Amino acid sequence: MLLYIHIPFCDSKCSYCAFNSYVDKFSQRERYMDALSVQLETELKRFDVSHSNPVQTVFIGGGTPSTVDPELYGPIFDRIRPYLQKGAEITSEANPNSATYEWLEGMKKLGVNRISFGVQSFNDEKLKTLGRAHNTQHALQAIKNAEIVGYEHLSLDLIYGVQGDTKELLRSDINQAFDLPIDHISLYSLTIEEETAFEKLPEMASEQLDLTQWLFDEITSKGFEHYEISNFGKYKSKHNIGYWEHKSYIGLGAGAVGFLDSTRLYPTTDIEAYIDAPLSIKEEHLNEAELLNEKLFLGFRSCVGVDQTLLSKPQNTQAQMLLVGALLEFRNGRYINPNFLLADEITLRIEGY
Repeated sequence: MLLYIHIPFCDSKCSYCAFNSYVDKFSQRERYMDALSVQLETELKRFDVSHSNPVQTVFIGGGTPSTVDPELYGPIFDRIRPYLQKGAEITSEANPNSATYEWLEGMKKLGVNRISFGVQSFNDEKLKTLGRAHNTQHALQAIKNAEIVGYEHLSLDLIYGVQGDTKELLRSDINQAFDLPIDHISLYSLTIEEETAFEKLPEMASEQLDLTQWLFDEITSKGFEHYEISNFGKYKSKHNIGYWEHKSYIGLGAGAVGFLDSTRLYPTTDIEAYIDAPLSIKEEHLNEAELLNEKLFLGFRSCVGVDQTLLSKPQNTQAQMLLVGALLEFRNGRYINPNFLLADEITLRIEGY
C-alpha cells in the first residue's frame, strides 16, 4: 500500500511544467491541508488500511511541498503513523530555494527520511531558460543542509534534451551531482506539454538518442544502477518500484490519482473545489486489456519486468522470439528488458498478439 500526497502550491511556474500547480493560491494552504485530512479518513477505510495492511511508502509531491510549513503536515502524519510499516520510506519533493534548513529539520522530525530535490541543472543559464526559481548555489546549499540534518536518502532531478545542451554541459551537471551526498538521480528528457510556456516554443526540446545513451552510460559508470528509464541509484526508491509493480496507492489532494484493484480514483483538480468537496472523487474502471497494457508498459520500462503468466500463448511466443534476439532477458519467471530505450517498441510488439 502506497500513499501519495499532492501539494499544488508553487513559488513560480516553470516553463515546461504541466503538473497541477498554482503560484497564486498560497492563502488557501491551511484550508487545503485540512481538506487532505478529510479525504485521508475516507481513503484509509476505502483501502482497508490496518496494521495487517500497512502503508509501506509515502511520497509528498507537487507542486512544491517545501512551500508548506512542516506543522501543517502534522495532522496527516499523526493519522497515518500508527499504520506505517516499520522502516517505511517517506519521501518529500523539495525546491532548493524554499527547502530551508528549518523546513528540512521540521520534516525530518515528522518522519520524512528521503528528500528529492528539483535541481534540474547546475548551470544558471539553463535554470533561467527553464524558468526555475533557484540558482546553483541554492541547490548546493539545500543538499548540504539536508546532509547536516541527517536524511538517510537524498535524490535530485536533472533535465536533459533542452535546446543548447551539450555533452560538456551535461557532463558538468553529472560530475557536480556525484560530488554531492546523493544516492539517487531522476533524469528526465524535456517534453513540450500543452498549456505550458514552452507550448509555443517546441524547438526548446532537443533530445538526441545518442546523447541520451551517453548520459545513461555516464551515470551507470559512476556506480548508480539504471533501474527505470528515468531513474538511477545506489538506492532504489521503494515508492517508485511500488507503482511499477502495480500496487494499490492512495492519491490525496487536488490533481492526485489513486488506484485500487482495477479502479483509478481522481479527486478534483481545482484547489477551491477540492477544499469545498474533498470527497468528490471520480472513478475510472479499467478492463483486463487496459490493466495488462499498463503492466506491460510499466514492467518493460523498469527493473520489475513482466510476469510470464500474464501473457497469452501468442504473446509468450513473441516474447520468446525477443529472447532469442537478445531484446529481452528471462529471470525468475519474468521477462526483463535490458534496454529501457526500447520499452515502448517491446510493449507494442507483445501487446499486439
